Amino acid sequence: MKASRLSWMVGACLLVCGNAAWAETVLARVAASNKFVIAHRESSIPFSYLDANKKPVGYALDLCLKIAEVVRKRTGKSGMQVEYLMVTPANRMAMIEQGKADVECGPTTNNAERREKVAFTIPHFITGARLLVKAASKVERIEDLEGKKLVSTKGTTPLKAAEQANRERLLHINILEAPDHAKAVEMVETGEADAFVMDDVLLFGLAASRPNPAALKVVGKFLTTEPLAIMLPKNDPEFKKLVDDEMRHLISSKEIYPIYDKWFQKPIPPKNTPLNMPVSYLLKDFWKYPTDQVPF
Repeated sequence: MKASRLSWMVGACLLVCGNAAWAETVLARVAASNKFVIAHRESSIPFSYLDANKKPVGYALDLCLKIAEVVRKRTGKSGMQVEYLMVTPANRMAMIEQGKADVECGPTTNNAERREKVAFTIPHFITGARLLVKAASKVERIEDLEGKKLVSTKGTTPLKAAEQANRERLLHINILEAPDHAKAVEMVETGEADAFVMDDVLLFGLAASRPNPAALKVVGKFLTTEPLAIMLPKNDPEFKKLVDDEMRHLISSKEIYPIYDKWFQKPIPPKNTPLNMPVSYLLKDFWKYPTDQVPF
């Protein structure tokens, strides 16, 4: 009887402690620790990457710093520190789920599968997956890769889309996984892969940062449609509302446009080369009625 009661008490304690950890909100965590942790990427130009000085920079980073300011005001922590945590496509969701980062700022697609584990705010970009190939390549579409090698980055939606297309269309493509975007581009340059499938805006940014950008080109129609958004913890409605309200303010006040132009229209690090990508009609239309609800 005593052993049974002890087991029950231990189980109850574990359940309560587990629920307490799970229930901790971002704002409570910031208030207790006096720090706000931003997860960023290494080479996701121009959204989230390291500049020549290894400092995290990018379009999504600038938006997350705006969010950090409203968190600072809401918590009343004027001395709140912003800390950075580098993540990969493979571990980014886990870092948010485990509370090791408060937001993930990069080119992460908001889709139904991911919403089972995390939340997203209003999209800051809408793109689609296309192919990066050598400039001399005759590949124009995914069907042209039959019997060839196609690389994508581990843990990304374009990788899953390529695998699905390969399976459904019986293309017999040898699909390879790279640990990060930079490695995937390198594999195309060295001939280890015939093409790299990824969000086209990332492909343009990655190509522009290479030693010889003219040696690469982006081809093909969209294989996917990707609404990119800042990733947040799930089941934290107070924090999500704070972030959604700030994103809605930035869009409705048009404050987001100079931030967009800074990264897509003007010269950017590391090579001070502009991407020359104006806001697309698709994104402009979406921003007329900014919402976190996406049909994917």
